[in-house]
Amino acid sequence: MKPETQTAPDLFTFTNLSLFAMLSTMERLSDHEVRQAVQLALAEDLGTGDVTTLAVVPENARAKAVMRARESLVVAGLPLAQAAFRQLAPELEIACLAEDGKKVSPGVALLQVQGSARPILSAERVALNFVQRLSGIAKLTREFVEAIKGTSAEILDTRKTTPGWRRLEKYAVLCGGGRNHRLGLFDMILIKDNHLAALKAEPPNAIAAALRRAREKYPQLKVEIEADTIEQVDQALAAGADLILLDNMKLEDLRLAARKCRGRAKTEASGGVSLPAVRAIAETGVDFISVGALTHSARAVDIGLDFEP
Repeated sequence: MKPETQTAPDLFTFTNLSLFAMLSTMERLSDHEVRQAVQLALAEDLGTGDVTTLAVVPENARAKAVMRARESLVVAGLPLAQAAFRQLAPELEIACLAEDGKKVSPGVALLQVQGSARPILSAERVALNFVQRLSGIAKLTREFVEAIKGTSAEILDTRKTTPGWRRLEKYAVLCGGGRNHRLGLFDMILIKDNHLAALKAEPPNAIAAALRRAREKYPQLKVEIEADTIEQVDQALAAGADLILLDNMKLEDLRLAARKCRGRAKTEASGGVSLPAVRAIAETGVDFISVGALTHSARAVDIGLDFEP
């Protein structure tokens, strides 16, 4: 199949979207997505069997375990944890005691499971891995969202995700109050510096040439142009870009670019955005701030699963 005719799976196909529909809340994880992710994780961890549990825990042993937050966090991933236990033993009694997207304090119970001890032990690590990782992303996202509260800017994620976990990690961003940018290479055109470098000899300039070709090939898709300089911002505006990515610009250039683009194109500040710096970036007037760290650098939070008497 030629690259230009490749399509994404039906689950992830996005066509005829407005800019705001594209940059909005993605649907919740489907039952299929949860089941698929959990099956893969359990197969990876269990292999031919949980030899420790099979060796030392009697088949008729029963247990009650509670998953608790050990630090302040924003919950994400409970449906995956629940599915991990359920796939090993459908008869387990499972109760979600918290809700994805909620901020909780240390000591708060998130989930309770009781029944046969063996499947609880065998699914424990997989369940915790999902909730610790995704809650870490949600917590970091919430910190960025709260840091720019009161401005008109919004926090976006990026494609800098763990391979195979993109939908999960972008779901966690939603739980933290952020918004999803592109899910992949198929749902929006984003012309970056390397694309432009390949067209540097094209008249009247690389940006105009790239945007013209994008409109001709995929007229139904929105087009974003990366700009490193104010000159490139002007070129992108003249060419009719829907969204302009302001890459690694100084605050004064962000302010100027935001003024130039107001009413003509949306703006996205990007490039090494840190929590201490994000408020100042938001106050320049940009519409969006994309933060790769939400998914590539979020710390897994401390959550435990403890057996109770």
